[in-house]
Amino acid sequence: MRDLAGRVAVVTGGASGIGRGMAESFAASAMRVVVADVEEPPLHETVGSIRADGGEAIAVTCDVSSWPSVEALRDACTDAYGPADVLCNNAGVAGRGGVAEASLNTWEWCLGVNLWGVIHACRAFLPAMIERGCGHVVNTASVLGHLCSPGIGPYNVSKYGVVALSETLHLEMQAECTGVGVTCLCPGLVATNILDSERNRPERLLDDAGRSSLNVFSNDDESETLAAVREMYKHAMDPSLVGDMVVEAIVADQFWLFTDGHFEEFIAQRHRGIEAGGAPASGRSIVETLLGGPLEQ
Repeated sequence: MRDLAGRVAVVTGGASGIGRGMAESFAASAMRVVVADVEEPPLHETVGSIRADGGEAIAVTCDVSSWPSVEALRDACTDAYGPADVLCNNAGVAGRGGVAEASLNTWEWCLGVNLWGVIHACRAFLPAMIERGCGHVVNTASVLGHLCSPGIGPYNVSKYGVVALSETLHLEMQAECTGVGVTCLCPGLVATNILDSERNRPERLLDDAGRSSLNVFSNDDESETLAAVREMYKHAMDPSLVGDMVVEAIVADQFWLFTDGHFEEFIAQRHRGIEAGGAPASGRSIVETLLGGPLEQ
């Protein structure tokens, strides 16, 4: 897809973070943007900012874990601008807990948004792309779709699922010569507010205690680890840069998109371990390892 001007982009989780970065980059490329999010105040603020800068965008409140909500998003897009040319499945939450201890509510919430949200949107938007013989799907996975860090089982599983879905979709679109491209976006350290994604957890999926820890990495919400991670995120990559990378990837029909080099050696070590037939390496979590050493800025 060489020329994006005038085309239609749908971005889920578009009110903040990477989603907002993509929406703004699309608008700057003269695309018409459908910004979707479950959190209404920042959703309308983002769309207002895009319009103030001369871009064309609409806001659609959407819970990607709900099929009827995603159907309504597709219909709102079609009514406003016509069928989507670019679909960015970006909505995501951080589900914490080990495999043996994470609540079923946490599994349902995390997989519902991170994985079922991608499934729902692909099912809703792909048929029209295939019928027209053109389009592009960007699925936001994570470097944790290639690596496992203990203590965040639901998140790991959801992002591995997005990677597998993206690879499968790419192979299918290529085999069937549909003209639909696929990009698997694997962010590393990007300045988003995913550490606070519990703010949008539905009440019906709260844990038994009636609340959930805001700390993805520790049971103690005020832990030193959390403070250090928050500081690390403050100095991480600006989401607007990721948005520009996504535009370039769509134009180039690029499948893999990693945002930084912090995790290259971790991934290489994992691949070498698989080739050697060894078990997954034990040790500190990836985040703790990063905190224990210097980071490139």
